[in-house]
Amino acid sequence: MTSVARSVTRTDYQRSVADYWNAEKDPVNLRLGDVDGLYHHHYGIGDYDPAVLDGRGKRRDDAIIAEMHRLETAQADVLLHHLGDPSPADRLLDAGCGRGGTSVMAHRRFACQVDGISISEQQVEFANEQARKHGIDGAVRFHLRNMLDTGFESGDFAGIWNNESTMYVDLHDLFAEHARQLRPGGRYVTITGCYNDLTGGRSRAVSQIDQHYICNIHARSDYFKALADNGFVPITVVDLTAETIPYWELREKSPVATGIEKPFLTAYREGSFHYLLIAADRV
Repeated sequence: MTSVARSVTRTDYQRSVADYWNAEKDPVNLRLGDVDGLYHHHYGIGDYDPAVLDGRGKRRDDAIIAEMHRLETAQADVLLHHLGDPSPADRLLDAGCGRGGTSVMAHRRFACQVDGISISEQQVEFANEQARKHGIDGAVRFHLRNMLDTGFESGDFAGIWNNESTMYVDLHDLFAEHARQLRPGGRYVTITGCYNDLTGGRSRAVSQIDQHYICNIHARSDYFKALADNGFVPITVVDLTAETIPYWELREKSPVATGIEKPFLTAYREGSFHYLLIAADRV
């Protein structure tokens, strides 16, 4: 890791997360992104077309990959819809941007400037290269920065989102930084997995997910407390759990299955894990 990267990561845990994503070349992310040049680092929602399971060999595999990618892109569309209606003069922040797919979609949708941040050098380099390939690098830029201390000016952003990246940080620290960066009336949106407080803690399946991704999944209630403590008022909460189960069922049958599909499906089906969208306004 370079000295610049080390100045961005503040703890041994953050460095371990950066190391993980710097080394990651999982086909479940890369093969799906190769479909149309939108590289996601999140999961999908919606029913899949059962016809993709017909056929054999490469034809079947390619159909499943394309369908999984469609469901992941649909998830990003839902997130962006809840950002409201930013104008082309506005600026948006993708906190924990991965390889940048949602940022590209946001620029296409709103025609505004988008900044993405990650503590992974590999992700930032890859995402900036994709912005160049899409011809939008003048408006969509990716930075090696820490989402808990970005260095951006206060009140610069009309909207901020985390797409499955909040489980790597302390929520109070994260939402304090988001509140600083958002202008009054700005919109924050997250889609995240969170464990169900009513089950009395992390289930075995949720703990397996934590271990697999070296993350720290938060309780559902933690989000609402941390948002309220930092001046955010939720305007929309959508339980996407039932809508994400088909994606995981398809992924389990896919050529890019990793083995983590079973813990996700177990946790969702037993009710110990929820997949939530939360949209909140900065007051």
